[in-house]
Amino acid sequence: MCAQFQNSNGGTVTRREFVKMTVATSVVVGTAPHLFGEEVKDAMIYRKLGRTGEKVSAIGLGGFHIGKQKEERQSLQIIRAAIDRGITFMDNCWDYNEGQSEIRMGKALKEGYRNKVFLMTKIDGRNKASAAKQIDESLKRLQTDRIDLMQFHEIIRMEDPDRIFAPGSAFEAMIEAQKAGKIRYIGFTGHKDPAIHLRMLETAKKNNFHFDAVQMPLNVMDAHFRSFEHNVLPVLVKEEIGVLGMKPMGSGIILKSNTVNAIECLHYALNLPTSVVITGIDKMEYLEQAMEAVRTFKPMDATAIAFLLSRTAQTAADGKYELFKTDAVFDGTAHHPEWLG
Repeated sequence: MCAQFQNSNGGTVTRREFVKMTVATSVVVGTAPHLFGEEVKDAMIYRKLGRTGEKVSAIGLGGFHIGKQKEERQSLQIIRAAIDRGITFMDNCWDYNEGQSEIRMGKALKEGYRNKVFLMTKIDGRNKASAAKQIDESLKRLQTDRIDLMQFHEIIRMEDPDRIFAPGSAFEAMIEAQKAGKIRYIGFTGHKDPAIHLRMLETAKKNNFHFDAVQMPLNVMDAHFRSFEHNVLPVLVKEEIGVLGMKPMGSGIILKSNTVNAIECLHYALNLPTSVVITGIDKMEYLEQAMEAVRTFKPMDATAIAFLLSRTAQTAADGKYELFKTDAVFDGTAHHPEWLG
């Protein structure tokens, strides 16, 4: 009889399936960032951002959530408290909360805070004119003369890579902005399907371009369904592209599966070869949660990872807890195609 292991959802996996998970995760453990010059300073972990030479905090402050507070002063308080606690990676986007996320972050980064962070934002524009306009608007809102990392946002359609790199496209606007000193590094984001990410990387290579960073969902559910971890992550590690993990809890939806808790979700993402794990922090208690995850993080071995994944295998199988992959609810540019230009 084949031995079985029970997961926290009441289901079981066979010993063979458990061993298979263990073998599958051993490669990830072997490339985890703590093996490559990771530094710990004042209770925060700092990691290399690909081959850029930059060091950034292993936890990043999600830009969408800091524009949701009822009062602006609450947003500014959260941002500055995060920076004071050692979080240096600031995530944002031109379209978050109708620009309020960038506006509030710009105000929070005054009085010397700008020089303490690695500032990232994103644009939606697909043609040169719309992209250039959004780049300048982001700079104005953020009250800075440079963005450390600017990313093409929501690469979620198979045709998006073609549009980005076509003549007279957003890519031309991005390169011109980089040459002008408005931005330092270039990346892209997406949450729909790893095949689209791979096509974006292939299209860039055909155009003799190497991305500095790529942002994608990395969590305990992703490992089982349309997996960015299995399909895209190895490519980024091999090509020394900075890995920006997002949706470690799937905007809280993963927690509703009752298979894992928030700290386990953050530990799992931190254990992957991520430069940064971007998480939403719209309350001070979530900042404390993120700091606790960093404080208690220890590298997980293959057996520990496999056991954690065995608990999420059944609930993750159809993607119902990763709606950003299976539904349009998270697709901002689908609801507002005018943002694409």
